[in-house]
Amino acid sequence: MSCQMKDLLDKAVEDTLQSYTRDNVASVPDKKLRNEDSGRGKIFKARASLLDELMEVEHFRTIYHMFAAAFCVFVIRTVAVDSIDQGRLVLELDLLFYSFGQPSTVVWSWTCFFIYTLLVPYKTLHFWGSRFSKSKHPFLLSVSVISIFGICQFCVLGIFPTYIVLHYKLPPASSFIVTLEQVRFLMKTYSFLRETVPSVIRKERNPEQLPKLSSYLYFLFCPTLIYRDSYPRTPYIRWNYVIKNFAQFLGCLFFVSFTFVTLCIPVFTNMSKQPLNIRTMVLSVFHATLPGTFILLTSFFALLHCWLNAFAEMLRFADRMFYKDWWNSKSFSNYYRTWNVVIHDWLYYYVYQDILWLCNRRFRTGAMLAVFFTSAIVHEYALTLSLGYFYPVMFCLFAILGVVFNFFINDNLTSPLWNVVVWTFLFIGQGIQLCLYCQEWYAQKHCPLTEKTFWGLVTPRSWSCQI
Repeated sequence: MSCQMKDLLDKAVEDTLQSYTRDNVASVPDKKLRNEDSGRGKIFKARASLLDELMEVEHFRTIYHMFAAAFCVFVIRTVAVDSIDQGRLVLELDLLFYSFGQPSTVVWSWTCFFIYTLLVPYKTLHFWGSRFSKSKHPFLLSVSVISIFGICQFCVLGIFPTYIVLHYKLPPASSFIVTLEQVRFLMKTYSFLRETVPSVIRKERNPEQLPKLSSYLYFLFCPTLIYRDSYPRTPYIRWNYVIKNFAQFLGCLFFVSFTFVTLCIPVFTNMSKQPLNIRTMVLSVFHATLPGTFILLTSFFALLHCWLNAFAEMLRFADRMFYKDWWNSKSFSNYYRTWNVVIHDWLYYYVYQDILWLCNRRFRTGAMLAVFFTSAIVHEYALTLSLGYFYPVMFCLFAILGVVFNFFINDNLTSPLWNVVVWTFLFIGQGIQLCLYCQEWYAQKHCPLTEKTFWGLVTPRSWSCQI
């Protein structure tokens, strides 16, 4: 009995200490923790994704079941309507097949991107690193290598993907894949060089300590944009978890497709044939709020949870914090930090922190604006190439309204009411984006340009298209 009482007492003390430590860490503001870690860079550690932990709670699993039920309703509705209209059971997948058209072009172009990204930056680093400390003119050597490498990067990962999308006229989803892979390889390459070159200059690495090809190859596939020579690893691969996440990812693709077919296409197909006025626009925006929210949540779950966790599991990558509890955000500044941790880390360490370092820790507002504009430009670039027209809705919402909300709806607001405000603006913002982009898509189809001029290409066709 004495031994049992001692064990119980030890366990109670251990649990109390763990709870105390956890509460103290949780009480430190996220911003303060980032400032303490900024000197060392991002620290990777083994941790599960937040949704995987929440899925163990039955009440939260019910929300997941509600979305699964909504997907089943979309499928049943599509089959029922098609069977009544066409007299046969058919599942309408034309939109999905069209969006992911020309897969062979996507595969061979991605192969070219990958081979270049794997070999050229790695060989360039080793060529420069093995000669830097021995060179009599290290500055001249560095400038020469940077110039040649910059030209290669601009041609292969800058111009070539854009040429592929425009020349082969890839459909939206295929164009989006090529564009996102272009951006991903550029960010991976920059991180690889950014993390290794300074250590060579400071003579912390000698030529024998330069990264191995296996480490760099692993980095190109693992779900992070911050390079390290090694990462925390899990002991084994749970293949049932991998299959589950890929199956959920495919289910999300079908869900988005049915959302467009059911809630968007019937509304926006003939919208450009009607006179554009405020009443029509307002009704369309609020009609697009529900499907826009569905697409936002489904895209988040498909890409940031299912896709990244599947690859993390296959590569035994242990740090699964690809996002935080953004749905609890009471400010837009917290929402931007927690929505996509993978992208946020790259922007924070390589744009925000580097600008502050160049400016001697001054002009924090300017560094923050640089982060917003960099993200907004890249998002708009991807949408412009994927959709085939220039309509900077995303850029305006992100770089203008996003900046305003970031400063005024900030971390100083703690009332739960502000979480309602954040969700309200998210709903309306998704409705505006979906409405305007869909309207412009059909306006481009119904009213093509008779003469391609610069102002004709950058002016939205939906402003003047009437049939």
